[in-house]
Amino acid sequence: MRSLSTAAGLRVRRRRRAFVVVAVVVLIHGVPPPFQMVNLGASSGKKSLNTVTLIFKLPYYTQWGQSLLIAGSELALGSWNVKQGLALSPVHQGNELVWSGRVSVATGFTSEYNNYVVDDNKNVLRSESGEKRKLVLPEGIQDGDVIEIHDWWQDASEALFLRSAFKNVIFNGTENAKREVQSASLNKSLDAEDTVVQFIISCPRLGAGFTVVVTGSNPQLGNWRAQDGLKLNYVGDSIWKANWVSSLEFGPNREVDLDLSSSKPSRYVLLSDGALRESPWRGAGVAVPMFSIRSSEDLGVGEFLDLKLLVDWAVNSGFHLVQLLPINDTSVHGMWWDSYPYSSLSVFALHPLYLRVQALSDAIPGDVKDGISQAKKQLDQKDVDYEAALATKLSIARKIFKLEKDKVLNSSSFKQFLSENEEWLKPYAAFCFLRDFFETSDHSQWGRFSQFSKEKLDKIVSEGTLHHDIICFHYYIQYHLHMQLSESAAYARKKKVILKGDLPIGVDRNSVDTWVYPTLFRMNTATGAPPDYFDKNGQNWGFPTYNWEEMSKDNYGWWRARLTQMAKYFTAYRIDHILGFFRIWELPDHAATGLVGKFRPSIALSQEELLGEGLWDFDRMSRPYIRQEILEEKFGSFWTVIAANFLNEYNKQCYEFQEDCNTEKRIIAKLKTSSERSLWLEKEDSIWRGLFDLIQNIVLIRDPEDSTKFYPWFNLEDTSSFGNLDEHIKNVLRRLCYDYYFARQENLWRQNALKTLPVLLNSSDMLACGEDLGLIPACVHPVMQELGLIGLRIQRMPSEPNLEFGIPSQYSYMTVCAPSCHDCSTLRAWWEEDEGRRSRFYKTVVGSDDEPPSRCTPEVVHFIVQQHFDAPSMWAIFPLQDLLALKDKYTTRPAQEETINDPTHPKHYWRFRVHVTLESLLDDKDIQATIKDLVTSSGRSFPGKEDGVEESEVKLAQVQLNGKA
Repeated sequence: MRSLSTAAGLRVRRRRRAFVVVAVVVLIHGVPPPFQMVNLGASSGKKSLNTVTLIFKLPYYTQWGQSLLIAGSELALGSWNVKQGLALSPVHQGNELVWSGRVSVATGFTSEYNNYVVDDNKNVLRSESGEKRKLVLPEGIQDGDVIEIHDWWQDASEALFLRSAFKNVIFNGTENAKREVQSASLNKSLDAEDTVVQFIISCPRLGAGFTVVVTGSNPQLGNWRAQDGLKLNYVGDSIWKANWVSSLEFGPNREVDLDLSSSKPSRYVLLSDGALRESPWRGAGVAVPMFSIRSSEDLGVGEFLDLKLLVDWAVNSGFHLVQLLPINDTSVHGMWWDSYPYSSLSVFALHPLYLRVQALSDAIPGDVKDGISQAKKQLDQKDVDYEAALATKLSIARKIFKLEKDKVLNSSSFKQFLSENEEWLKPYAAFCFLRDFFETSDHSQWGRFSQFSKEKLDKIVSEGTLHHDIICFHYYIQYHLHMQLSESAAYARKKKVILKGDLPIGVDRNSVDTWVYPTLFRMNTATGAPPDYFDKNGQNWGFPTYNWEEMSKDNYGWWRARLTQMAKYFTAYRIDHILGFFRIWELPDHAATGLVGKFRPSIALSQEELLGEGLWDFDRMSRPYIRQEILEEKFGSFWTVIAANFLNEYNKQCYEFQEDCNTEKRIIAKLKTSSERSLWLEKEDSIWRGLFDLIQNIVLIRDPEDSTKFYPWFNLEDTSSFGNLDEHIKNVLRRLCYDYYFARQENLWRQNALKTLPVLLNSSDMLACGEDLGLIPACVHPVMQELGLIGLRIQRMPSEPNLEFGIPSQYSYMTVCAPSCHDCSTLRAWWEEDEGRRSRFYKTVVGSDDEPPSRCTPEVVHFIVQQHFDAPSMWAIFPLQDLLALKDKYTTRPAQEETINDPTHPKHYWRFRVHVTLESLLDDKDIQATIKDLVTSSGRSFPGKEDGVEESEVKLAQVQLNGKA
């Protein structure tokens, strides 16, 4: 429990009695929404010219050089200009630092406002999260009255339970939704010496038959008898309030500290307490890619309407959440490469792959039905045949479109869809037409259509053209995808299951978005990740990096539109590679691997700085270090062939790459196209690896846009270029390398994230989770905590140093925990692929010195899964493959075949399909019962539990008043 304030103060003498006032609020698995003061009396609708004094009070510990201020919508609070806001002053009161400030306003004053932490120049360092606070002064106040507003800082984590995932899904339909809204106004007139104290508490999932009362040791508050306490009224939005009129003398140990600096004491005290979750809400979910789902109705790949079956299975298993991979259209190459779900053709369009063609019409001709039945049999394979499944669906859809296009395109439902989505839908349809016409998605090859313009778009999509039916077909497909996904999303909400989507960090460089908004992207660069757990050579995803400076000009409108679109279907989402919003690993577009990178933004090593450290030979350190002895060691007697075809000797026994192969991509191209290819054909793989080693043999990367800036090579100590430097230079480079990667950037990266991430979070009402795996800067977790972002913990990838395996029981609350994810092997495969690691896990985590089983038995799976269910993490979300491994029946398939992605393979085929149908899983009551037992025994919430709060979980808001005679 926590008191509203703990401040010692002077005694106020009004009557011959003294009281100590302590206010304590305990919440029921929830948090208060933005504090709103409502009228304490009847409203006349008239504003008075009389003035009252507002005193704001907020306990908050700041760091040196920081202060607090209030900015709001009205002139008295700066009109949202923080620099003109109300500055607060700190006073130590007991163990707290309380910031306070006063302002005089008219009695009819209303305003929205927020609290801010600022530096000495009033630059915002931190702002409150959640919706803006709303202040409405009570009617009936008199000229000169003093009103105290006691606030608590609104942390982002405290607002999570007001996100749509909880408000509109999990807690939707709880008793609060059915309660009659009551007034919190006074029912008596005030005496001259009365003070009104208003108590506020949020109970978002209060069960039927329960109410909220304030109890205390004072007779007015029931002498600790709940039945005689002060009953709070429900005022809407899960908020309960009550007003208490006090004619008391406040003693020196009071907890509610009234301001005495004015001649007239406070007339009203409004108390808003922060969140307190003694028993934090915890839930569980299942993760599976959309394409991996198998049902009796699909055509070789999961479909949006299959989600209704998956939701039913989730509910039966005790899950509140279903997590998917990205579902946007990825049809860039017209082949199986497009199975990669994170390389979108459009961040707005849905993928036609997930369309159920049987649901396109109620009047499908018999021959088309026969074709669907035949296709269903042909595509019912072990894995997804991406190309065949997509081609088949589009072919069938075209036949149905020809029959019913006039009916659908003239329907009010379609017209509304087109009107609401035309800003992205028309460019998408035009792009698809031009892609197919020019037989490439590379819009730089489209002649006069290479440069997008509104005028050109209007001509392409205008009615009356020969290709207008093609344009309308793309509208038609997106319309039906929208309808089918919306149907499943509504079904999930009804069943109290959150649909969690995935927000990819990048877009394909040949996409609708780069065509329409080219200035938002740095098209001469690529996005990736430095060497980490997933790949010691780093990753190169190929996406262009973002031009954040350009995006900021319209307050990141592209991102806001993207999140708004996503929120039509999802109530939670995963931010892919959230580290990219702090800094991105940027590679030149000529790179093929992920090693030739630097962080953007970052503070480079300047030429002046290097000279000051005694480093001057910049060409030596920034060019590939190639000497004859290195060539002989790497290629043996074949080195002369390599030198003759790929290198020039610029000094004796010193070599550089020829211009036609002086980048990684050029090396690959020359190896494939050279007229001398027959010389190395039989050992081409070893040759390209050797050439890549040569071109990567550097210690500094020179900035291509500023030749006076340098970046340390990530693995510089592993290069022979570094090994051949003298010890002084080595030591300097080691220190500078560490400083670049782990020290000098932290404040810059923090500021960058605080500019971009809040825009995402404020663009929708969805619950946000961040994938924070990899090389994690020190600033990441504090910023995520500040913004209320839920992190990710994978046991085999601990964020703590010097740990091989994470300890789920020690995870923080604001996390999602999981034994595996789509970017690594499944639990079964991980267990069976490394005997030494398996033994270490068995000893350190299981706590046994016995020989572990070589096979990942259901007993092993149960132990690991239970660890995660029992973890303190808000969410435990499990890949479906790991859950099915709880039963021998589902482990007959080789474990390696259940892997979704191999991050070390840039052209991995994303095609895994669950080997049993959802209908079969729904019929298997045993595994559903096993999983639900794990959910319930861990104390996690499950669908149906919120319909009534167990009595043991209910805690009343208490206000303790210890009276003295």
